[in-house]
This record gives sequence, structure tokens and C-alpha cells, in this order.
Amino acid sequence: MINNIIEDEKYKELVSVQIHQTLQFLLEKNEEFAITVNVKAANFKPTLPEAVYDKLAKFSLFVLSNYTYSTLQVDENFISFEAGFGAENFGSVVTIPLHSIFQIVVDESILFVNPVATVEKFNENTVLENRSLNAFMNNPNNKKLLD
Repeated sequence: MINNIIEDEKYKELVSVQIHQTLQFLLEKNEEFAITVNVKAANFKPTLPEAVYDKLAKFSLFVLSNYTYSTLQVDENFISFEAGFGAENFGSVVTIPLHSIFQIVVDESILFVNPVATVEKFNENTVLENRSLNAFMNNPNNKKLLD
């Protein structure tokens, strides 16, 4: 059964490596691209206003070009970039676990598809934890607790 594969931690790690290598290849070629991601696993810093966040689809497309492409960072576990959201172009750094990238798109063609991004157990609680942590960290009174 396919769920036995895509819900396996080892397969998730394998896919993350494949995504990392694909992203590195695109960066080496200086190729702009887009990614569709499971937003439940994304971290926004600063946290997006709820009115903006609530308008994002569960699987949202991020076009990584121009300024956003220039802010792109990729490591073995995450991709991050700066993007603007909503009518006010609210700026936020988006950090996404590689396993939560559902598609990599180049020139309107799908280059890579990752079924692991659809697995709830790998993506379900991340946003709530990140939003709570961001809310905590963004409060200047809480910084005293960390010093």
C-alpha cells in the first residue's frame, strides 16, 4: 500500500535529499523556479497577520524570482526566502522543511513531485508551534525570559 511508503520516515528522508539536490542543481544553473508547499509546515518570521495567513491555500505556490530569488537559502533540511504577502506586501521570511515541498516548477512545467508533502503527520502541528513561538518571540517582554 502506498501509505506504507510515503508515511515512512526513511522515505521522507530520501525525498528530502532528492529535493535538496534538485534545488542545488537549479541554483547552480541560476534557474528561477516556483514551489508548491504545504503551508501547514511553513514558518513565517515575522508571523503573518491572521487575515493574510487565512487566505493562503493549504498548498500554496511561491514563485522564487527577482528579489525573492536573491534571498533564497537552502540547506539539508530547509529552504527559506523573503516574500511579500497581501495587499500591503507584508514582508516575511518563509522557512519550509524540504519534505513539505509538494512540487518544484520550472517554466510552468512540473519538474518534481513529492507525495510526502501530503502526509499530515509530517506537517500537521508545525504551524501552530511556529506561530506560537513567533508570537512569544515577537513580544519584547518575553526577551527578558530568554536572557
